[in-house]
Amino acid sequence: MAITAGMVKELREMTGAGMMDCKKALTETNGDMEAAVEVLKKSGAAKMAKKASRIAAEGITRVAFNNNEVVVAEVNSETDFVAKNELFQGFVQLVADTALTSGLNGGKNGEDVEALLEMNGLKDELIEKTATIGEKLSVRRFEKVSGECVASYLHAGGKIGVIVAADGATGVEEALTNVAMQVAAMNPEYISRADIDDASLAKIKEITVESSLNDPANLPKPVLVALIDKACSEKLWSDADIATYEEQKNNKYLFNFLSDEAKATLVSLAMADKENIMANKIFNGAIEGRVSKQLKDICLLDQTYVKAEDGKQTVAAYFASVNKDLVVSKFVRFEVGEGMEKRNDDFAAEVQAAAQAATETNEEPQN
Repeated sequence: MAITAGMVKELREMTGAGMMDCKKALTETNGDMEAAVEVLKKSGAAKMAKKASRIAAEGITRVAFNNNEVVVAEVNSETDFVAKNELFQGFVQLVADTALTSGLNGGKNGEDVEALLEMNGLKDELIEKTATIGEKLSVRRFEKVSGECVASYLHAGGKIGVIVAADGATGVEEALTNVAMQVAAMNPEYISRADIDDASLAKIKEITVESSLNDPANLPKPVLVALIDKACSEKLWSDADIATYEEQKNNKYLFNFLSDEAKATLVSLAMADKENIMANKIFNGAIEGRVSKQLKDICLLDQTYVKAEDGKQTVAAYFASVNKDLVVSKFVRFEVGEGMEKRNDDFAAEVQAAAQAATETNEEPQN
């Protein structure tokens, strides 16, 4: 059977596959349109398998919502160029729409993704889009939240996707959208300090203590002087560093004159005397201050509201000004590719390597 341009066009419009792929499929099936579609699906699966080991850490997020539920989904591609492709973006929206009505909750670590792909023809769509677009595509994760009021925000075309749910009031979508923008910009980890468990709080304090002991220049002066006296009296410092100290000890830039070895010795002494240093009231006060500042940074309600006119209003105060009964119940923030290995394409290096290989084999570089 003769394969006409009209048949190729029809199949291409049905599947989104390339013109030559469509012609090949029609030729293989003797013009049977349904059989040609199946051939393209199988071909797509084969191409998808070949691309499985490739890195897909670009992409976008999309959201879908109804009256009291909202979902955010992240789908990855290999390049940012494909992330701007309309076919790809439509597929990501299909993933979000399917997740909304799926009855699945998902999670930030990819929970329920395999189950989601079995719904609404998503797995077949993924195979077809992989074949059509020509890159590895991956449905990484989705998550759903619910509340009396929900809102969402997409930043930078979907590079960051945020969803927020709240209870205690309705008709406050604008306020929730503002808070979603806050989450996108400031990346809090918790809603409030009450959400931080004892183990996590202890870990934050421990890291702060360790960080402070590893930076002796900022230790309380009595503690620092005691460490330096020990380093000098026990000859743990070189004669040159001891002489430098005697000459510069009243200089607030003392540490600029000490050797790296002298500074490392102070760190070792501080770590060895950790228990006694932690008993120092001045040191403890400094640690509590640093921990409090960290908690303000990672707790949404404690953060300074990004749209605060006075530059001081907290998110909690902003919420109270909107409706005193409004309470954030959950937020989710997806940033595309976070925690994933990224491609590091160096086109110039690739061209150079290809030219070198061609020279070594006496062949011309391939365009």
